[in-house]
Amino acid sequence: MDQLAHFLAALGPPAILAGAAFEGQTAVIAGGVLARQGMLSPFVAVAAAAMGSGVLDQVLFILGRSFRDSRFVQRVSAKVAFAKALNMIERHPTLFILSFRFLYGLRAAGPVAVGVTHISTTRFAVLNALGAVIWAAAFVGLGYAFGPAVMLVFNGLMAHAAPIAIGAGLVAVIAGLIIWRWRVWAAERVSPDAAEG
Repeated sequence: MDQLAHFLAALGPPAILAGAAFEGQTAVIAGGVLARQGMLSPFVAVAAAAMGSGVLDQVLFILGRSFRDSRFVQRVSAKVAFAKALNMIERHPTLFILSFRFLYGLRAAGPVAVGVTHISTTRFAVLNALGAVIWAAAFVGLGYAFGPAVMLVFNGLMAHAAPIAIGAGLVAVIAGLIIWRWRVWAAERVSPDAAEG
């Protein structure tokens, strides 16, 4: 168990960083659970999550700014979420940049939409970094606060993982044998009919 804890602690920050960039909240909440278990510092979890989220959103902003007429930006701008994002940006630009990570459906469209506007790169970078830290702290905090409950569920699932895996394997083997046998039977029925024709 100690070796697993050390492995997770060592792998934790890069996994949280990548998860925050591409997957979202689940990896960041897992970072909070790891912090609660003492496998890594909560500050490291927040920093990794904020960096993963902030860097990706900065890249998406730059894509929106630099390639307004590209296929990628045109495809993103065709989405309903993009029009909603532009409307929100026009009314409350600072609030939007700080909060788009929390708004369902605006995770990728939000920074691209800001990139299409006239908001300066410096302003976006500062607000993006601040928003990333707020978002990371919130979700790491959730994982930290509810870590014991999450670990209880996880341990319960792991206790039943072997029997479930064996059962699923048996069902898959039996289903495979039934399908194979049915195909052999169907091929045997077709062969005499083809020979008669």
